[in-house]
Amino acid sequence: MHLVLKAAVLCLAALVSQALVNAQLTIGNGQKNWINVEDVKRDDGTLTFSEVQIEGNGFLIIHPFENGAPNGDRVVASTFLTSGKNENVEITVHRGLEAGEMFIVMLHSDSNNNGALDFIFIDDRNVMDLAVFEGETMIGHAIPAPD
Repeated sequence: MHLVLKAAVLCLAALVSQALVNAQLTIGNGQKNWINVEDVKRDDGTLTFSEVQIEGNGFLIIHPFENGAPNGDRVVASTFLTSGKNENVEITVHRGLEAGEMFIVMLHSDSNNNGALDFIFIDDRNVMDLAVFEGETMIGHAIPAPD
């Protein structure tokens, strides 16, 4: 299972990198799905997002940055979200997060509605619980951990 998870996260990192490089793909918020990153709070390794909106059940995911780029080898945290507006969403990175440490926070759908994060490949690039997109915008942000 660890190898499947690792391969899936590598695929995700490729999508993130592609979104950052490819002028047609972007990361950010949409009209139906968003992550409020304006007032994120940090208590050691736990981050609190005041509002996360997702169309359909899904997950808030955190991937680390290493050497200036997303590290596709790891998902360092995830938490389940119910469809609609979720307030004061807590997500814990068990190894902790230092102030200023960069990470990617993004949304993934719960494609099979089982309440568990499924990083199982369904084709060459996509995992079962797909990254959430609105058009060409992947719903996610690269941000530093707050003080």
